[in-house]
Amino acid sequence: MRSLNLLSLLATTAPFCFADVEFTIPAAGAKVPAGAISIKWKDSGSSPSLSDLKTYQIDLMAGGNTDANSDVIVNLIPPNTQFSGNAAQGVVQATLGGESKNAYYLRITSVASEGGQVINFSPHFTISGMTGTFSAKIQAGLPVKDATARDTVNQVANNPAGGAADGFNVPYNEQTGLTRMAPMMVQPPTSITKKNTTPLFPTSSVSIATTFLPVATVATTITQSNTHSVSQMENTASALAGPAGDMQKFLNRWKD
Repeated sequence: MRSLNLLSLLATTAPFCFADVEFTIPAAGAKVPAGAISIKWKDSGSSPSLSDLKTYQIDLMAGGNTDANSDVIVNLIPPNTQFSGNAAQGVVQATLGGESKNAYYLRITSVASEGGQVINFSPHFTISGMTGTFSAKIQAGLPVKDATARDTVNQVANNPAGGAADGFNVPYNEQTGLTRMAPMMVQPPTSITKKNTTPLFPTSSVSIATTFLPVATVATTITQSNTHSVSQMENTASALAGPAGDMQKFLNRWKD
């Protein structure tokens, strides 16, 4: 995946803090060069505690403080990464975006043990040396007037509804940017009760290419982390005894 080629990831071990995430590095209004970017966070003083969070992912965002005028530039920390500290480091390629004061910020999506997720954002900061361009969606949120972070989205123990589920509920073909979001995979029930089934989603049209298509612009697709649980138990039944009767006589023929 392209995001892995663009990213050098290093997670460092540190003691757990006791609330959800508040980013400390990059600081509000900071200016960092394209390339290696250090990421650090601390106790925000708000629920849920980090001990109640299982996994996380971090995305580099650009634009304003709403879903309508911002977009994901690249996934820095992949989904389902286990919490093991309060720092990480990634490398962002200069061609991924443009250069504008306080255009960038981080988004960390943490999955809670009890179900649901909490989304925290860093203050805005500048990445210098960027040589790419911004999409029209991101440009709608520029220039950024101040470095204030977006509000936390706490969806712990609640099912995201409507636009609150961030990019995961936006149809794939309506998304833009290098990273696309996909909803949580549907889990099968424990029994089949329906006799007549209907499609979960409407059919999509198919167009056959008659000329060479342009190079794909999507770098990666991120699927929403699962919140379901699975239980297991040991099979304590004794193993069957060896064959007897005619089968045993048949097997005896091969003893020599």
